[in-house]
Amino acid sequence: MTEITKKRLAFLAGFAVYFVALWLLWNSPVIYPIKIFVVLLHEISHGLVAVATGGGIERIVITADQGGLCQCPGGSRFLVLSAGYLGSLLWGGLILLAARGRGALPGIAAAVIGALVVAVTLLFVRNPFGVLFGVAFGVALVAAGRQLPVQGNAALLTALGLTSCLYAILDIKSDILDRPEVMSDARMLAQFTGIPTVIWGVLWIAIALAFSAWLFSLAFQRAGGTDTRREVFEA
Repeated sequence: MTEITKKRLAFLAGFAVYFVALWLLWNSPVIYPIKIFVVLLHEISHGLVAVATGGGIERIVITADQGGLCQCPGGSRFLVLSAGYLGSLLWGGLILLAARGRGALPGIAAAVIGALVVAVTLLFVRNPFGVLFGVAFGVALVAAGRQLPVQGNAALLTALGLTSCLYAILDIKSDILDRPEVMSDARMLAQFTGIPTVIWGVLWIAIALAFSAWLFSLAFQRAGGTDTRREVFEA
């Protein structure tokens, strides 16, 4: 067995352990805070796209039942409505890339993400649960980035990234494909464009699956030392 094969088998085993643990603990208190974090990423994505297209952010609300709201008037309504699920998926991918980084990068990334969560919370979140969660979660990430060893931060970021990607896919399925009558981003986009809700759900699921497959392929190639873009992961 070659060294490359051993590394790739180790990567597959590690990924399987993470994924199975995440799946088994999905409805447990262990994963609950990460789910709320992903909801925050979803709402932040709406707001960032609104700002980028000429709008603004009035307030963000994050509730204990994993609900969220971003009031962001102005900007491109089409892009803003599209940004929630796909934005949290993109954030998950970026976090996974940071988790695979070399040297001190995972710790730096955890601390930076935590600081940004605190900043966004204080600037835009306007309900008590959302503020309490955002500040506490952000401070915890900063502390983890400073105190945990490299492997600890890599494991933490992997859990955050995987949960974000998986939650985006499952959320699209639940809110759009299983319950197209729910007032979701896709339902509002259907009202805006005249294209049925289910069509948007299928399209977003396809994008999410393709993006997740690309991330997996990229990590698998790097595990074997064949990723020609390894400078992306250098600390």
